[in-house]
Amino acid sequence: MRRQLRPTDVKRLNRTWRRNTQNRLGLIIESVTGPFNIGSIFRSAAAFGVDEIWLAGNATPPTNPKAGKTALGTERLVTWHEGVPATEAVKAAREAGFTVLAIELTAEAVPLHRADLGRDVCLVVGSEDHGCSPALLDAVDGACYIPQVGRVGSFNVAVAAAIALAEARRQEWQNLADS
Repeated sequence: MRRQLRPTDVKRLNRTWRRNTQNRLGLIIESVTGPFNIGSIFRSAAAFGVDEIWLAGNATPPTNPKAGKTALGTERLVTWHEGVPATEAVKAAREAGFTVLAIELTAEAVPLHRADLGRDVCLVVGSEDHGCSPALLDAVDGACYIPQVGRVGSFNVAVAAAIALAEARRQEWQNLADS
């Protein structure tokens, strides 16, 4: 019979994955204003072990009360910087040793599963309505997109961030023995 893991078992399982995780993840969030999206992104970032987040443009901070309802305190588990110009965020991420890749539909973008995410990478997501700004796209090292087969043109920004973070970890973990 299947049963859910007890809290102690979950902690043990998560500790095993943490020990098998060496790559650093960063995230640049440009002009995402929806507080629930911000809260969800921070929660996913904390779950996937993001080291640093840069809030660029007019991104809503996770201290917004509505963001806090979704983040559930996870903003204290991730180092984050507020009010950074987008190109300065890219520069800071590079100086920290990250390769910076936008999650954006561009002519040069590669499918997410083909992007080289199994290294220290900083992923970039843009505003809910317009995606990444042209200046930001000019500053990044590359772009990748999430393939879709349905009739919807894009994902919610928080969902896209979670998918991209999960794929980065999946690429890192793909050659590990089953845990």
